Parts: sequence; structure tokens; C-alpha cells
Amino acid sequence: MSNPEAGLAEQLRGPARDGDADPQVEVLSARDVPLGGPRAMTVRRTLPQRARTLIGAWCFADHYGPDDVAETGGMDVAPHPHTGLQTVSWLFSGEIEHRDSLGTRAFVRPGELNLMTGGHGIAHSEVSTPATTVLHGVQLWVALPGEHRHAERAFHHHVPGAVPLDGGEVRVFLGSLAGDRSPVPTFTPLLGAEVVLQPRATVVLAVDERFEHGLLVDRGEVRMAGTPLHPAELGYLAPGHATLTLANTSDGAARMILLGGPPFDEQILMWWNFVGRSHEEIVRAREEWQDASDRFGEVVGYDGDRLPAPSLPNAVIRPRRNPAPHPRLPKGTP
Repeated sequence: MSNPEAGLAEQLRGPARDGDADPQVEVLSARDVPLGGPRAMTVRRTLPQRARTLIGAWCFADHYGPDDVAETGGMDVAPHPHTGLQTVSWLFSGEIEHRDSLGTRAFVRPGELNLMTGGHGIAHSEVSTPATTVLHGVQLWVALPGEHRHAERAFHHHVPGAVPLDGGEVRVFLGSLAGDRSPVPTFTPLLGAEVVLQPRATVVLAVDERFEHGLLVDRGEVRMAGTPLHPAELGYLAPGHATLTLANTSDGAARMILLGGPPFDEQILMWWNFVGRSHEEIVRAREEWQDASDRFGEVVGYDGDRLPAPSLPNAVIRPRRNPAPHPRLPKGTP
């Protein structure tokens, strides 16, 4: 997925304090962003924003649908480049055809992970298929650490099984949770999972204390460590927790995406579809995309032109700064 924004200005609603809610849970609200042409499909973006740039190495989260493609035209994102990141595609409904400059032609379907490594440079397109009536899912990006940011381009597909919980189920597409582990390799420790909870169910998950966690609610009214979250909101919890309590307070099933990883201790620059470490690195990547250099390769089979890069800002691109995580303190600590 391509990021059409030149700037970001999102709001932090929190930290929330409600009954026994954990005061360290921050609630991040999404902003609507048009994606595509004149019949633009709208996505809800919760990362990055001014309040928080990263959760672990997760640096981008778009949440879209349920989208009636008969009204919106669905998804049609022309070939575009990526550097310094991995893209993670996960659907709840619909189907997307993915083509990339590795020569990959693959389909994104509900409950199936498609992960693409951009590294030094890759290009891809994403188009919802004619079989799609309702498109609904998430598109996530992972920042690569400095020593791996020029990694070779790659593509992985994985279908995780459903792990039953007492009151729900989980599908682990990256990392490990609830006794299941994804075989898909990552460059930093990560957690990515879909969690579904039955009506009025509560689960307590064992999680890595070193990780900060984000919970993106797709449907239902949910509490994360006691803090209420509504659909399209993302709750953030700092490191220092060995367990995570999730509760569905609604009368229907609740569905959410749980993300995690240790705090990413590098400053990154994000501009358009590039993740880098310096203004000059971003400028060079843009020039090479505009010049159709071999760095990004060619996407074969897309019916149309590739996306041009937007103009650079009239200023030096600066790193996006993340607030320092505040680990949970023992009760009674002043």
C-alpha cells in the first residue's frame, strides 16, 4: 500500500482513566485518509502520528472497510516503491492481487499473511479482485533496523492456524503467542496476531515483558488492561507487563489486531513509501524511482502506469521522534 500523505497530524485521546483502567494505556485515534483515484477508498490510519511513531518496529497501520467495492471501486494501487521496511497484508474479507518486482503474483485472502521485504528497494501493486464484494482488512509496515535496512527483497506467504482460547481464538501471523509461533522470519522481535473474542468474554494472555503492545480494534467494544477501546482505535501499552487482559464488553463477537515488539531504539525518517535514516537517503531513493532505475525493478502484469513520487518538501526531512516508553511501575511507587 502506498502512503499518499506528505504530512501527518493525528490526535492522542488518552491516556484513558476509567474505573480500574491501567493509566498507562494510551488510546490513539485514527484519521481518515483517501487511497486511490477519483473514487478513492478511505482508510483509517493510526500509525504513524504525532503522539506515537512506532510500536516496537511497527511504523505504519492502515485499517480499512468493510468497503462495498461496487460503490468505491475497491483497491487499485499502481506500482510504487518501498525501501527500509516490510509490508504486512492481512484481510478480514475480500481478495487482493499482489504483484511485485521479484516476479511474485500472489493473492491476499482472509486469514493469510503476505509479507514483503523492501530492504534496498522493491516495487509492488495491489488490486482487489473481481470476486471481491466487500474489502476489509489492515495494511501494516515494519521498519527494518539499520544493519538490515538494505536487505534483499523477499516475499513470504503463511496461513496460521486458529488457536482456541477460553472465550475466543487467535491467529499468530508473526512472532509467538498462546503457544503458537509463526515461521515467518523478521529482522527484530515482533508480535502480530488476530484475536477474536466471543460476546462478553475475557482472556488473559501471557506476553513478553520486554515488548510494548498495540491493540487495534476492528469490531466490538473492547477493554485493554481495563481501558475501553472503540472500533478503529488503537491502544498502546508500554513494556513491563507479563500478561495482557483483553475483554469484550459487547454482545457480539469482537475482533482486533495485537501488535508488539521491544522499543525500536533507532530514529527513522519516513517520507512517502520510504523508510531511511537521512534526508539524503530519501532524496536518492526518490530520484532513483523517478528515473526508473534498476534499484526497484519492474512490476509485470499491472494494467496502467506506475505511481509518480510526490514532490519533496521545501525543508530537510527530520526523524520522527517517539516518546520514551514508561514501563509499568510496582504498585505504591510514587
